[in-house]
Amino acid sequence: MNIDTRIKFRHLVCFLEVARQGTLARASQKLAISQPALSKTLKELESLLCASLFTRSKSGAALTDAGQAFLRYAAPCVQTLREGVSSLRTGVHGAPEVRLGALSTVESLLMPELVCRLHEAHPTLVINVVTGPSAYLLSRLRGGEIDLVIGRMTDSPQIQGLSFEHLYNESMTLVVRPGHPLLAPDADLSTLEHFPVVLPLAGTTIRKFADSLFVQHGIQSPKQRLETLSLTISRRYVSCSDAVWIAPYDAVRQDLRSGELAELQLGIREPGGSVGICSNPTMPLSPMAQGCVEALREVSRAYCESMQP
Repeated sequence: MNIDTRIKFRHLVCFLEVARQGTLARASQKLAISQPALSKTLKELESLLCASLFTRSKSGAALTDAGQAFLRYAAPCVQTLREGVSSLRTGVHGAPEVRLGALSTVESLLMPELVCRLHEAHPTLVINVVTGPSAYLLSRLRGGEIDLVIGRMTDSPQIQGLSFEHLYNESMTLVVRPGHPLLAPDADLSTLEHFPVVLPLAGTTIRKFADSLFVQHGIQSPKQRLETLSLTISRRYVSCSDAVWIAPYDAVRQDLRSGELAELQLGIREPGGSVGICSNPTMPLSPMAQGCVEALREVSRAYCESMQP
């Protein structure tokens, strides 16, 4: 069957943005076009494909089975074309590239080590790393914009239909600046609720584990909160205040060893969530992305060995 020449690049771009954003309103803002124009473009595409791609409701636009099937092919098609145009404009032809999504749980240790290993093995490799919440990164993975997502994400609803490979378990911990009042031998940890707290963003996978720590210890959630996934902001704020940071252990491991931060001992530690690699089974990995997976396995093995007493 021949491709209908009436299907244009703009049809695919609009389709992918609505699939990514989940609503026509957000997609139209992202594309800088009016919502009626976006709706008209989608209707044109559905008419040309003789299929309904979205189920529209007050809560947004959800992909139908046909939409999910079309996404598998439209996303890599658009991405490949963009890369081809970019290579011609920049004059860089054929340079190897890998596109990764990194959650905050792996930013401090795993990702820098991974980048070092990949660049040592491939001197001309371009590594594109996107950060953000799991829902955002997994939607980009599903759309073919990135090759792999790395981090702690198994509790995210967006992981349904994707492939996940476990690497290691990582716990959450509570850290403060050296000299913090809660580090005193006679400190009452039940007063923790009176101090500012730094938490992952609401709705993220690691926020659920952070919230569970309060429940386990019978501590009321502090009213004064900083909610962020930025490790830089969190680290700086905790270092210059009496705030308590509920952080992924990987994010603060080096700070604890150097003495720049101190861990609050609560008696028990949250058992840890699964850190791993997520890929899209509908899109075969490139040789470079597969090499990245192998490097991640090696880095993770070395990390686990370093954690053993």
